[in-house]
Amino acid sequence: MTMRATHVTRVLGAFGLLILASSPFTLFLTSGSVALAAGKAVLGAAMLTAYVVTHRQELGRAGTRRTGRFLASSVLTTLAALGVLVALNVLAFRKNQRWDLTQERIFSLAPQTVQTLAGLKEKAHALALVPPTHPSYGELEELFRRYHEAAPEAFDYAFVDPRREPTLAAKYQLKDKQTLVVVSRGEGDAAPHTTLPVPTEQELTNALLQLSATGAQKVYVLEGHGEWSLEAAGEGLTELRRQLLREGYRPEPLNLLGRKEVPRDAGLLIIAGTKQAYTAPEVAVLRTYLGEGGRLLYFTDANTDDGLGLFLADYGVQVDEGVAADPQFNSGNPFVLLSNFYGKHPITRPLQERGFNIQLPTPRSFTLVREGFLLPGVTVEPVLLSSPYAWVESRPLEDTTPSSGEKMGQLTLVAAASRDTRAAEHKRSDETRLVAVGDSELLLDPNWGYEANRNLVMNSLGWASHQAEKITLRPPDRETSTLELGEDQMRTLRFVSTDLLPLSLLGVGLAVWLSRRNR
Repeated sequence: MTMRATHVTRVLGAFGLLILASSPFTLFLTSGSVALAAGKAVLGAAMLTAYVVTHRQELGRAGTRRTGRFLASSVLTTLAALGVLVALNVLAFRKNQRWDLTQERIFSLAPQTVQTLAGLKEKAHALALVPPTHPSYGELEELFRRYHEAAPEAFDYAFVDPRREPTLAAKYQLKDKQTLVVVSRGEGDAAPHTTLPVPTEQELTNALLQLSATGAQKVYVLEGHGEWSLEAAGEGLTELRRQLLREGYRPEPLNLLGRKEVPRDAGLLIIAGTKQAYTAPEVAVLRTYLGEGGRLLYFTDANTDDGLGLFLADYGVQVDEGVAADPQFNSGNPFVLLSNFYGKHPITRPLQERGFNIQLPTPRSFTLVREGFLLPGVTVEPVLLSSPYAWVESRPLEDTTPSSGEKMGQLTLVAAASRDTRAAEHKRSDETRLVAVGDSELLLDPNWGYEANRNLVMNSLGWASHQAEKITLRPPDRETSTLELGEDQMRTLRFVSTDLLPLSLLGVGLAVWLSRRNR
């Protein structure tokens, strides 16, 4: 027998011992397949047989000290390598650490979800009336698992096949092939609950928010002056309305014509996209409302005069004439601004931490006035600014470059003002809060899907309505791109990744060691 053949069969023997000894590991830990484990055992035994046949003389001299030591050390090294492999895999199974490396972080809970789970005062329970054969079963189970891992004491879940539990199916009036998820707060049949179809993370989190809310704040959206409508689909605020309902607000339209005051149940007012000026009596109603500790979100637009200039000036906000423009931080049009220049306000802190860019189409800018005619005790500060290269274009239809006399430099695009009203007569709250945004088109249905803008708006609502827990990042509308694998495919993948691949690497290392040892 040649020396080269001797090396090959010695390596085959080491491989055979490794494969044979690891076959129980394959059966009980990695794949659970009897066929794979038996195949490995047969292959390992065949390799060992080849080694024994070709090394009969060497094995016959195994009693000699040097040969015996070499064989013993080879066997011990092989078994030690196998022991390391088994230990690492057992540790990996017990300490199942996961990392989300997807660009959209589709396997991570959004900050709003984590905060909502942390704020639950009673345990929440999700009951999924979904059969295992449903195409969304695995995805829903994974979503529930992430919620439970984030708050094991505050959220649990269970799956029930409605075909096997006709009593439950009848209780929730489920027809054949219908599915339902029941989310409840607390224990017992009388516990508050809500029902959902197979939910996304955003829908499940919003259900938890609604169940946890002690009372929904009423949000009035003003109308009567060409403002965007809550009901008009396409060029309206139907998506905003849906988001408000999800987060526990109660949106309703409100016309101030003929009113002496804003309804006392108003938690917040929204003025968005006014096309005609408010009358003096209406402005007086708004002034009284904020003077009593009201809350207002104001969204203006280019080329409009809503008659609210002096009213806003009371709170240090002056609307600049013209359109904000930026030659560098834009989306291809100098009047469609992109900005990640944030002030030090709580509204945008989560956005700044994530590095989001806000996009405002044809916005107006504000000049913040801290002295002069503003009311005593008013504090005003920027929330979002343009880049330092911006300017206010007074003739946007004729010119797209800055001209002499036009305001230039870093512009305020969103501002927030507050004022202590604890001493006010007929007080509504202890503090007035106003957020002014230089663009209302970001509220429209076609633009609502832009994640950064949506969070800016809803965080402004949270801050203005004194709900700090709602200043966060909401679950995005993510386009998941996942590969669904069947049970057999998962078993094969697990066998290759935790058994075959590491075993091959250990075997190659062992072969190299044996070859060098034999020299």
